[in-house]
Amino acid sequence: MMINENLMAKLAVLRDKYRELENRLSDPAAMQNMITWQKLSREHSSLQPIARKIDEYDKICAELRDNEELSAQSDAEMKKLIADTTNELLFRKGELEKEMPLWLLPKDKNDDKNVIMEIRGGVGGEEAALFAGDLFRMYSRYAARSGWKTELLSANATEIGGFKEVSFIIEGAGAYSRLKFESGAHRVQRIPVTESGGRIHTSAVTVAVLPEADEIDIHIDPGDLRIDTYCAGGAGGQYVNRTETAIRITHLPTGIVAQCQDEKSQLKNKEKAMKVLLARVNDKAQQEQQAQVAADRKNQVGSGDRSERIRTYNFPQGRVTDHRVGLTLHKLSAVLDGDLDDIINELQAAERAERLKQI
Repeated sequence: MMINENLMAKLAVLRDKYRELENRLSDPAAMQNMITWQKLSREHSSLQPIARKIDEYDKICAELRDNEELSAQSDAEMKKLIADTTNELLFRKGELEKEMPLWLLPKDKNDDKNVIMEIRGGVGGEEAALFAGDLFRMYSRYAARSGWKTELLSANATEIGGFKEVSFIIEGAGAYSRLKFESGAHRVQRIPVTESGGRIHTSAVTVAVLPEADEIDIHIDPGDLRIDTYCAGGAGGQYVNRTETAIRITHLPTGIVAQCQDEKSQLKNKEKAMKVLLARVNDKAQQEQQAQVAADRKNQVGSGDRSERIRTYNFPQGRVTDHRVGLTLHKLSAVLDGDLDDIINELQAAERAERLKQI
């Protein structure tokens, strides 16, 4: 495979950037501002795998040149040994050359972050709430399969076992890179448990996937927050406790609200509510930025609009269809048990293909 000079020049720029960041991080002056240092460290970490592969490629090319010179000066037996080594080097060189265009794809800065997921029952009443519960279990099981941790942040449960809305955090390396495609409207077609006539109903649930944010991503002035406390309530309006442990935080400039009542400790509820608030405020800022750069939307699988129908779960036929990539799987039970890799892999491949068109 012939590698054009333009591609190699772009890769050289990335490696130079990596080395520049390495020098800046080793400067004691960079440690004086921890937020700046952490930003540099994140960028350095994201470029490290690419820089190492470019170095590997250069080393292979140098070894191939050395082998060519050595072979010209060697006897037949030595030539054979050199040829075997050369074939191994050429194979690895070809593998790296196939990957090179992917190295130029700008990495989503959020890919390595934890995610906050919010599921809300939409059209369908109690049936939608039940399906919201099904999706919560699906993502929890997928997280367990991936070795990630799931922590409930807040939930508004129904009396028959579903959720009007539920939010939770999934912590683990690369969680956002895999789950970001789940944002949108999920449609279910099945006979509800509340249906006596055996008719198939269609209901919908919306899923929002937010990268967990911190002060590196967005700074919130404490003066812009209103924090209210109240008594936590449970299903049917029963009080979970008589003390004001539940927390509601309002970000006054945007009107965004986050609340949590699931912990007995007011402090823990406040910490969880702040995680959700930071993620929502950060998400709003990112959505506004993306709206101004319409071309960015072309590089995404789907529009990212949470009202967009992205997937249908058809129980009578036991199938799941992702409408963005036209993928249909006849293994509904396995998918709802957390077997999402086939769907997510297809979505990631489609996203890479779309982004490669821009290079």
